[in-house]
Amino acid sequence: MRRLTSRLYFWVLIAILAGATFGFLDPKDAVGLKPFGDGFIALVKMMIAPIIFCTVVLGIAGAGDMKKVGRVGGKALIYFEVVSSLALAIGLIVMNTVQPGKGFNVDPASLDPKAVANYAKAASEQSATDFVLHIIPKTMFDAFSGNGDLLQVLLVAILFGWSLSHVGAAGEYVHRLIVATSLALFAMMNTIMKLAPIGAGGAMAFTIGKYGVGALAPLMFLMGSFYLTCLIFILLVLGSISALVGFNILRFLSYIKEELLTVLGTSSSESALVPLMDKLEKAGCPKAVVGLVIPSGYSFNLDGTNIYLTMAALFVAQALNIDLSLQQQLSLLLVAMLTSKGASGVTGAGFITLAATLAVVPSIPIAGLALILGIDRFMSEARAITNFIGNGVATVVVSRWEKELDYDKLNQALKG
Repeated sequence: MRRLTSRLYFWVLIAILAGATFGFLDPKDAVGLKPFGDGFIALVKMMIAPIIFCTVVLGIAGAGDMKKVGRVGGKALIYFEVVSSLALAIGLIVMNTVQPGKGFNVDPASLDPKAVANYAKAASEQSATDFVLHIIPKTMFDAFSGNGDLLQVLLVAILFGWSLSHVGAAGEYVHRLIVATSLALFAMMNTIMKLAPIGAGGAMAFTIGKYGVGALAPLMFLMGSFYLTCLIFILLVLGSISALVGFNILRFLSYIKEELLTVLGTSSSESALVPLMDKLEKAGCPKAVVGLVIPSGYSFNLDGTNIYLTMAALFVAQALNIDLSLQQQLSLLLVAMLTSKGASGVTGAGFITLAATLAVVPSIPIAGLALILGIDRFMSEARAITNFIGNGVATVVVSRWEKELDYDKLNQALKG
């Protein structure tokens, strides 16, 4: 028992249960705990950019080969596209099988477009060109500001790491400085993660207190279908991929259980990004691969978001009695493949991306999103967890693809 209570995940789990109970029993006061969750996530996000910068720079400078960076990035993107497509297809199959939206019989004229107006506006402002140009920060330091995202940090780190590997002896001092800085940043992150129970408990109390368990009942079938689909994807798709690479998905989940509980409590996969990177390195993945795959995966490998996009869009169509042909559904899938790439680093990203997807499928009114607006917050946990696990598996796969995965470390880590 003493060993169990010394584990962080034990206290995170206790905090999540306590927060949910408090939110149910005293919703008014529970809502006031929101700053605890927001503060913890803010502390974590404060550390992400500099840690990723140091990790990528050290990985590239150590490799000294820009061709390797391009090769790793190319393999990662191929993997992302294949697995993301599987996630979209699984969502499509489940929705056509269980059809949770049938029977709602909602009159489109009764929908209030104002309820989702802000999301629709945000979605209309996104374009492929804007997304690409946004990767380039206005200045090098803007990438590390609160408005920057991981792809900007990744771009700056790749350029800096490559340059550092080509300046010879003059760069040795800078290299040693970054090594020392990296150690200090990870020590800071370990300290911050001790606050995870407070952050997770506060966030869960707010969620239950704000939206209430009663809000789940009318749409419980959709939520249950979504959570089940995510579970199937993790166990069957990611489990099969893991088996092919040479490790057990259940042992991998056990290995990152502390991080999973943090993600569950905060509904943010970023809240455990840095600890995941640290654990992947300890499990035998090279620093350069971890530093490249994880940040890019947070924009391009959003398996949970992809499942959500197809299921939510088809649910709205079913609830409005709109019959979509197979061709229309496949078109929806192709559109979702593109719109999901801009889903990271934006508040309410999943819902905004869904609005962007429906905007190019005129047969489904965007106002129909109001049907699931109330439960979107409860579905974000499954989205975040699935995205998180997917990026962890992707890193191990690319490490194996590069023939740099240390199986001795991996087996030792997964066996505990």
